[in-house]
Formats: sequence, C-alpha cells, structure tokens
Amino acid sequence: MTKQIEDKLEKIPVINWLVQFGKKIKIPGLEGMSLYDLLEMYVIGIVKGALTTRAGGIAFSFFMAIFPFLLFILSLLPYIPIEGFQEGLFSLISEVLPPKTFDAVDGVIKDILNNQYGSLLSFGFLASIFLMTNGVNAIFGGFEYSYHVDEFRSVIRSYFVSLGVSLLMAFFLIVTVTLIIIYQVALTKIGWLDASGLDLFYWGRSFLFLLMIFTIVSILFRYGTKQGKEVKFFSPGAILTTVVSLCSFYLFGIYVIKFSKYNQLYGSIGTLLILMVFIWLNAIILLLGFELNASLYRLKRRNKTS
Repeated sequence: MTKQIEDKLEKIPVINWLVQFGKKIKIPGLEGMSLYDLLEMYVIGIVKGALTTRAGGIAFSFFMAIFPFLLFILSLLPYIPIEGFQEGLFSLISEVLPPKTFDAVDGVIKDILNNQYGSLLSFGFLASIFLMTNGVNAIFGGFEYSYHVDEFRSVIRSYFVSLGVSLLMAFFLIVTVTLIIIYQVALTKIGWLDASGLDLFYWGRSFLFLLMIFTIVSILFRYGTKQGKEVKFFSPGAILTTVVSLCSFYLFGIYVIKFSKYNQLYGSIGTLLILMVFIWLNAIILLLGFELNASLYRLKRRNKTS
C-alpha cells in the first residue's frame, strides 16, 4: 500500500516535493524511518480508523459518566478534611467547561450534593463507580478499534483496568484541587493574593490544571491497550493531546461567546448541546494523540521485524 500511495503522491505538484523532503528527515528512535513514513502511517490510521465514529461513542459514554464521576467525588467530600475543597472543585469545573454551560451543570451538581447518601457503602456510591468505569472503558474501547491495534484484552480484564484508571483519575483530581487550595492559602499568608498578585495565582492554578490533564492523558494512553506498556509517560501523543486540548478550550470558548446560536435555536437545552459538542471535540483530540503513539509503535515494531 505504501508504494501505491507514493506513486499517487508523486503525480501531484508541490506534494511530490514535500514527500521527498519528508523522506530526508529522519526521526530519532525509529531506526532510520523518516518523517514521511510516520505521517503516512498516522494519516492511514485516521482515515481507516473511523475516527469521528469512535469519538462519537466515547463522547456519549463520557457524557453519561460525568455526573456519576462527580457523584463519586462529592460522596468523598465528608472524608476530605480540607477547608474550601468544595469551592475549589467547583472553580476548577467552571474553568474546564465551556462558557455558558456551567450554570446548567452547577444546578445538577448542587442537587447531587444535597441529596447524596453520605455513605461509601451506599447503592448510589457503588452505582457511580460502575458508571464512571463504563465511561473509561468506552475510551479504551475506542482505542482498541484503532487501525494500528491488533492486541486486545479480555472483557473482564479490560473492565478491571478501567476501574483502576477511574480511581486514579479521581485521585489526581482530588490532589489537583488540594494543591490549588494550598497554593491559594500560601499566597494569602505571604500577602501576595491581592489585585497585583492575582495573575500569579491564575498562572499557578493553570499550571496545576495543565499538569493534571497531561497526567490523566498519559495514564489513559499507558493503560488503554495492551501495547500501551511500550508508551512512555512523556509521549508525543500525550504532548499533542494536551497542547491541542488547551487550544480547543480557548478557541471553543470564543466560538460559544461570539458565534454560537444554540440557545437561540434550542432554548435551555442548547447548553447541553454545547457541552456534548465540546466533549466530542476533545474525544477526537484524544484519539488523534493516541493514533500518533500507535503509529510510532507500529513503525518501531515493523522495523524490528524487517
């Protein structure tokens, strides 16, 4: 197939020059493979991997898992002896979500908080673990449908791995909120949390949020498939996903404020549509990062075989 693609690209002006230029750029760690080889493998994986369809499935399952995940976190609040943790959690969620959507989610979160069972052994708590595990399992299922993946876990093993990753994600969220609170208290005691020091607080909070996103993405790529054991923590796919996700947060916020007409067309339900589009967009970005790691893995394995 590579020969067929190259023959077709050689007939296209400018593109044939870019192909020759890409073949001259060798990528370290790929044993002589060129940038063109990587890009070709990457594009094949995107085209043949039904990327948008997989992203749609992940977005739906992840949307269904958001509120059970929050129920799990909120059920832990009585056992987290940190003053201001709830406010810090709400502040972090409001920054992550697109503009105009937090008001709708805020009402649901407060309703969950006011009606929680308050026991770690309650049925609602166990159901929240089950549902949020399904969301992570859907992400792993989207990974395994990749064109470059040919090693699969059993259903039971996959579900237990998803459960462990779900608990890890909850742990890192709690740690991030805790560090933000400690950072805010430290700035207050030093006397830097005033009008001139707010920028320092915002930059520090953004860095902790960035670190949480990168860590969670790296964990998903590491445990998402059997071949993920070959993926390093600082992988190209994790870096790509984190950077593009941050750009999407900013650009999608501008789109919602300046151009989006969902609320005018659909009324209050337009807020949920915006949230669904946002999740779907980030699911695509997550899959793009995964496909990059999968392409690198397949090229390395092909080199060893040859």
